[in-house]
Amino acid sequence: MSIPTSINPDSPSPNKEPHVTVCGDTHGQFYDVLNIFKINGYPHKHNPYVFNGDFVDRGSFSVEVILTFLLFKMYDPECIYLTRGNHETKNMNRIYGFEGEVKHKYDDKVFDLFLEVFCQLPLAVVIQHTVFVTHGGIPVEPTTLDSIRKIKRGCEPPESGLMSDLLWSDPQPFPGKSPSKRGVGFAFGPDITAAFLEKNNLSLLVRSHEVKDEGYLVEHNGKTITIFSAPNYCDSMGNKGAFIHFDKGMKPKFTQYDSVPHPSIGPMAYAAGMGSLF
Repeated sequence: MSIPTSINPDSPSPNKEPHVTVCGDTHGQFYDVLNIFKINGYPHKHNPYVFNGDFVDRGSFSVEVILTFLLFKMYDPECIYLTRGNHETKNMNRIYGFEGEVKHKYDDKVFDLFLEVFCQLPLAVVIQHTVFVTHGGIPVEPTTLDSIRKIKRGCEPPESGLMSDLLWSDPQPFPGKSPSKRGVGFAFGPDITAAFLEKNNLSLLVRSHEVKDEGYLVEHNGKTITIFSAPNYCDSMGNKGAFIHFDKGMKPKFTQYDSVPHPSIGPMAYAAGMGSLF
């Protein structure tokens, strides 16, 4: 995607310069999503957002989150961009609450439609030929953007391979690769990040997938940023949420925020037999 270069004077954005905002996991925390829009303006083609996966599960307002995102996408495809996370998948939805929530609020058919949409979501976004945005991480083997573009969509992710790495992997502070503590994907070091960025003529990796106390973390010699946008995750973690603002100079600018009140329905409320597990 490219940052818009013409700005409407009547744009709802508080910033009139060309820019884009990147958000991480929102995990069904609908009232915190509304707070992001209160702070930063509603999605608009002159105030575009990238939401980097994990819109649903765990939080008990996941239906409201994903419907809001999809309605904005229908209103104007250029105002919001959605990448797939590891929780936009059938197996995770079955365990962590989204399936139960949809079937409680709607029915099986609506849940199947959501799964179909999730299978078609892109796995990554490149902003201004400079910043690579994906939910989990990068493949540990040398990979080109063309190889990523050719990944077959319309399916549930396999247990290994390019799609799995993009959805599930995490950075590690030391060089090389390691088996992931999650049991899926890999942990990749700063050398792997640097090689991927150099191979594809990029300067920065932005990913999500992990809660961070301050809402974000910069690592790998400044070449990897984790952004997490669900404050006080699962009503228990006490973390801040954050989003990244990129303008024409493509230097990341961070905004942090605290959680806001929500109706008294706790996380995982629709996950059968799992109570408040997070």
